[in-house]
Amino acid sequence: MEARATLKYARISPRKVKIVLDLIRNQDADKAMAILKFTPKSACEYVEKLLASAIANAENNHSMDVSRLYVAECFVGPGPTLKRIRPKDHGRAHRILKRTSHVTIVLKEREI
Repeated sequence: MEARATLKYARISPRKVKIVLDLIRNQDADKAMAILKFTPKSACEYVEKLLASAIANAENNHSMDVSRLYVAECFVGPGPTLKRIRPKDHGRAHRILKRTSHVTIVLKEREI
């Protein structure tokens, strides 16, 4: 059995989120939460809330034991990109790409 939580349209680049997800993959849920709490990356804020949601889903919806949960899968994919224009010299315009992310965390119970 597995519990999952998904965050869609997060206004952060998938490249930045992937760095944080690599830190918590295959870790126990409580250890992963501690790692996220003390890692100084902007993506940690998004992922920490998402992990808390996945833990709550496991406990309430699937009646799983919270002490045995671990991060089985975590991945990020690109969402839609917001395209903006920045004025430059001599009347030119440069494109700014504001990227978004779809993040998913899957928790499973460890076998004893």
